[in-house]
Order: sequence, then structure tokens, then C-alpha cells
Amino acid sequence: MKHELDYDRDYDNEDELSKKSLKQILQMSLERENEMMKTYLITAERIHDNEELQNRLRNFAEGNAKRSRQLMDELKDNV
Repeated sequence: MKHELDYDRDYDNEDELSKKSLKQILQMSLERENEMMKTYLITAERIHDNEELQNRLRNFAEGNAKRSRQLMDELKDNV
């Protein structure tokens, strides 16, 4: 491992995220997950000739929904 590239190897907290910055990052991630979920669901609904692809897109949306719930929990509990 190249320790000269490890920016916190001296245990200096100057690069630590503030609560406000962390909250903004998590909120932005939540918005992205929700947008992707909507896109996958809308796309799945518009596909009529490929049930396998429809199911995969719905599964992607379910994954986004789970991550959205996890992000909401993090925002509620830790920020």
C-alpha cells in the first residue's frame, strides 16, 4: 500500500466530513435512488414483449427501494 497517498494516515481529522456535508451527500444519494427506481418502474411498464426484462427492471427498482429505506434510516438515525 502506498501510504504517501493515504490522506488520513496521521490520524488528522481535517478531512473529516461535517454533519451538514454528510447529510447533503446522503440526501442527494436518496434522490438519485428514488429517480432510478421510478425510471426502472416506468420503463418496465412500457415493455410489453419481454417479460424477462420487465422482471429484471422491477428487481432493480426493488433494490433501489431497499437502498432508499437504508438511506432514510441513516438520515434519521445518524445525521
